[in-house]
Amino acid sequence: MRRFAFITFFVCLAVMGLWLLNNYSHIHDFIGQYVENTDFITLEARYTAQQIMEANRKELLADEQRSFEDPELKFHPYLFMDVKYTDDAKKPRESAILWSLVDGEMVLNSDTWEKTHGFEDAINAHASRTDYKIINALAKKNGSMTLDQLERELHLDREMLQPWIDSALQKHLVIQRGNELQLHLQNPKIMVAPQTKISQWLVTKPYNHAQRVAAKYSTSQIKTNAKAAFGEDFTIRESHEVYLPVYSIEVLNPDGSILTTYWNALNGKRIHPKYIAQK
Repeated sequence: MRRFAFITFFVCLAVMGLWLLNNYSHIHDFIGQYVENTDFITLEARYTAQQIMEANRKELLADEQRSFEDPELKFHPYLFMDVKYTDDAKKPRESAILWSLVDGEMVLNSDTWEKTHGFEDAINAHASRTDYKIINALAKKNGSMTLDQLERELHLDREMLQPWIDSALQKHLVIQRGNELQLHLQNPKIMVAPQTKISQWLVTKPYNHAQRVAAKYSTSQIKTNAKAAFGEDFTIRESHEVYLPVYSIEVLNPDGSILTTYWNALNGKRIHPKYIAQK
């Protein structure tokens, strides 16, 4: 009897595990980063750590008492999406998007690595399509509008519009000051076309225990957000994860402390720690 109960318990446990993996993509993504032992796709590095260290030696080594530690290479996850959409002129367009699975923002240009600002807040707030209608309308007018202006912009009367406003307010995506609504973001950058200017090659790299940074957001979260943000004509034809190579370059200071900086291997530029995972 005990043996039967023991077997039943483990069968139930296995079934539950499979159900979780199939229904919660972030669990699947998380486990995959540790058990997967195959090739993965990465953007091709244009700079070596040594080239970056030499080019920025004067900035990083202020005097002869400072020295470089051994650099470290890590790969940061992005979602690559092949998409279709209609532009402002209602013409069909096809493009590719790179979207960070670490900071929740979309890359606009792979040369400069310029990103959006505001999508991460929307993802965390579970922004809906109607939330985005409010957000986009405000973004068109430098982030603020009166309620009357918003009604005219969205071609809705107050009775229809009010539940949308209430939703955006409850999610802290907008704030209200009297008769005016404002985006609850500093310097938002979300009124963008769903496309990334990509000029780098994608290459396949053997796993070989390469250090891959854990994703903060799941692929399903990014896809759901993109569909809400870019409207009904936006379609994702194909998607897969790709990785950005990032160097961690450390400088040993005279007092024994260590300055850690992060550098994009595609363009050789420094990355501010605010926008990238450090562990």
